[in-house]
Amino acid sequence: MTPAMVGGLGVLAMLLLFATRLPVALAMMGVGMAGFALLISPQASLGMLGRSLYDTFASYDLSTVPLFVLMGQLAFNAGISERLFACAYRFLGHVRGGLAMATVVSCTAFGAVCGSSPATAATMATVAYPEMKRFGYRSRLAAGTVAAGGGLGMIMPPSVVLIVYGVLTQQSIGALFVAGIVPAIVITVLFLFAIAWVCWRDPSLGPPGERSEWPDRLRALSGLVDTLLVFGVVMTSLFRGWCTPTEAAAVGAATVLAVGVLRGQLSWARIVKSVHETLRTSAMVLFLVAGATVFGKFLAVTRIPFDVAAWIGGLGLPPLVVLAVIVAVYFVGGCFMDSLALVMLTIPVFYPVVTALGYDPIWFGILIVLVTEMGVITPPVGINVYVVYGVLTGMREIITLEAIFRGIVPFLMAVVVGIGLLLLWPELVLVLPRWLHP
Repeated sequence: MTPAMVGGLGVLAMLLLFATRLPVALAMMGVGMAGFALLISPQASLGMLGRSLYDTFASYDLSTVPLFVLMGQLAFNAGISERLFACAYRFLGHVRGGLAMATVVSCTAFGAVCGSSPATAATMATVAYPEMKRFGYRSRLAAGTVAAGGGLGMIMPPSVVLIVYGVLTQQSIGALFVAGIVPAIVITVLFLFAIAWVCWRDPSLGPPGERSEWPDRLRALSGLVDTLLVFGVVMTSLFRGWCTPTEAAAVGAATVLAVGVLRGQLSWARIVKSVHETLRTSAMVLFLVAGATVFGKFLAVTRIPFDVAAWIGGLGLPPLVVLAVIVAVYFVGGCFMDSLALVMLTIPVFYPVVTALGYDPIWFGILIVLVTEMGVITPPVGINVYVVYGVLTGMREIITLEAIFRGIVPFLMAVVVGIGLLLLWPELVLVLPRWLHP
């Protein structure tokens, strides 16, 4: 049996293990170990596992992940998300669909201090959904807005997916962060247009709320101070060269902690809760990275990634067609897998292909994050949809998964438009990194 055949059987076995609901990290690790043992030796497989686990959990670059997760947890428990929504509501709440628009803007802003798509969705489900229901919003639009808006946390820096992509491809995490700012704003604007469009077609979906006077709006702007302070501290320290990404994450977490304590909104119990959630989320992410590393080394031995790259290069297809196929694979895969797991599983295969075609790796990283953002709201996995459903049922709201999935359709269309804009104008991604790193 050739190494390529072993690799193909390994991929098939892994997909079957996914279907049994075995954790993705364990499935990738198990198949990677077994394949490596078959092609090299059992002793080499055990040695490779030990090195991969140690290298992952001792990685200085990956220590950025728990620090940014901690920053997001502290921000949530310090009430930053509530102040963001209150500010956005004062300016947008009086227009048709305005509360949904305020939710999208708040998701983008909260993503600047969170970095996690499910965490952003869960936070806004508790903050924004009850307000939308109070003003007569249909459940479909309210829940769909929260689930789709949570996906903005994947693009707006800091983003856990971008951190892992940077580590796996040896790209600058700081450059990836800056590259995500303009696309995040573009997708936010497209989401606002999507809400305006559906509410124009059916005004009952999102009736207008109360109009706020200008003095109230100006006072509400104070709710932006915390987010702007944290975002400014993190990004400035990165691009002034004062801090590495890991140090910038630590500074950001310390800033949120200080703000929360000074405002009197971070009790000891809330700090402990933030740390507990950080440990749980970080362990999940790091085990995923370790599993993907083991599986990636197995694929490297089979030479499948290099053979695929050579095969595609030999087809003579236009680079844009090849890229379209890769995007389609990410979209379909995102319907069945967690976005982070999908990125880690496919990067060893597609990254050599993309770089061989001459595409910018920073631009490609932002592109696949956008595509996988669709995966967090599309069936059958749609992790954000399930997170929102779980939060709302816990709040004793009567809603179905079907209603939430119907509610995200306009936002999916908006993301497709956003991906098209990035394909047509790559400068939307690259203008800020090139300006800051000429």
